[in-house]
Amino acid sequence: MKVISYNVNGIRAAITKGFLDWLQAANPDVICLQEIKAMESQIPTVEIAAAGYPFQYYYPAQKKGYSGVAILCKTEPKNVVYGTGIEYMDYEGRNLRVDFEGLSIMSLYLPSGTNIERLGHKFQYMDDFQLYVDQLVLTVPNLLICGDYNICHEAIDIHDPVRNAKVSGFLPQERLWLDNFMKSGFVDSFRLFNQDPHHYSWWSYRANARNNNKGWRIDYHLTTESLRSRITRACILPEAKHSDHCPILIEIEP
Repeated sequence: MKVISYNVNGIRAAITKGFLDWLQAANPDVICLQEIKAMESQIPTVEIAAAGYPFQYYYPAQKKGYSGVAILCKTEPKNVVYGTGIEYMDYEGRNLRVDFEGLSIMSLYLPSGTNIERLGHKFQYMDDFQLYVDQLVLTVPNLLICGDYNICHEAIDIHDPVRNAKVSGFLPQERLWLDNFMKSGFVDSFRLFNQDPHHYSWWSYRANARNNNKGWRIDYHLTTESLRSRITRACILPEAKHSDHCPILIEIEP
């Protein structure tokens, strides 16, 4: 199964930049989207179905034009779970899961810490999400949590670790949380295949950052350890340019 995760920074804007043509060419079985910034009624679902994705699941934020996640599938999952059941998380539309036989896939959009108030919100979310996942894997053991974690794990994952050491997304507390999250039973699939620096999934729109490859790797396919032996490929797709992020891809054997 080929799964792509992509923070599209507004699905309608991405579609105007050729997203649907790219999607047909990439041809994943499942694509998880983050930051869709739209209600389902605002999304061209007929055109998306015509592109090969008749099974579409949207979980927008209550606040219009903000946040939100989606999952598009070629085949129908046996179960769909909207949110976590934790009210403040679900208000912002940050978690959506589809279950197939032997594999469950979650689209995650973890908050950013753009100011002191939001940083506190992010830390609460991270703690509560860890507790939620600890319980989830007891009944959903083969789990792929893909999406925008808004955290760089290690210095290799950011273009300037020294100057960004006090910037949200690379704070020691955030990095420690992500490290502990992985150690709780998750595999960073990209690093199974690539240990080289200078591979990023997000670039600021400022200072020509993308052309200069001054980026951050904040998008991940994290799988439970039970799936490690089934991962055959994991990579970043920087040539896709419909957003300030780029897509990431994983392939998992049935």
